[in-house]
Amino acid sequence: MIEPSRINEMQEEIHKFERLEFWELVPCPDNVFLIKLKWNYKIKKDESSGESFAPVARIEAICIFIANATHKNMTIYKMNVKIGFLKGELEEEVYVLQPEGFVDHDNPSQVYKIKKALYGLKQAPRAWYDMPSSFFISQQFSKGAVDPVLFTRHAGNDLLLVQIYVDDIIFASTNTAICDEFANQMINNFKMSMTGENVILFRISNFSKSQRNLH
Repeated sequence: MIEPSRINEMQEEIHKFERLEFWELVPCPDNVFLIKLKWNYKIKKDESSGESFAPVARIEAICIFIANATHKNMTIYKMNVKIGFLKGELEEEVYVLQPEGFVDHDNPSQVYKIKKALYGLKQAPRAWYDMPSSFFISQQFSKGAVDPVLFTRHAGNDLLLVQIYVDDIIFASTNTAICDEFANQMINNFKMSMTGENVILFRISNFSKSQRNLH
């Protein structure tokens, strides 16, 4: 038997999807693959689905980023996107069955058409990566030829470095005002939040706190 607190969490999850206009209830189309949702947030994968690969920063790249920023006496910041994988746009149509225990009584045979990437959907990381990547390019950033999750932008003598790591972003600049401006852009465009000094997330043990200036 499901605990009442767990039911409340499930209900809140459904409400969150509705607030984000993440999906819409529609009649089931003919000849489509229907994905069954599970409350452990794992989703069965469709082998015929579109591109799912998303570049991810390797730990060595994060080390190089921090070393480079430290060498240039930059301040390093980290941000986290709130429910990042629910923001990416999908390139193909995806349909899921109504969640067990939360079937619409008036439309029990209808299905949800996914409008944005869902947790566990294998296209979700790629869909999310494409959003900030496209935004950075529109803001005159250059994408790394070797490291596609590293973006750089020059403003006179100042430099801004940005690295995407799953749904986190670390960034640094020679000018703190540029960092503040960039942070505000990310907050306004992607509902991100500053997570401060938590660079330990990347498990980098060979950089002591005294070797880098973190906020």
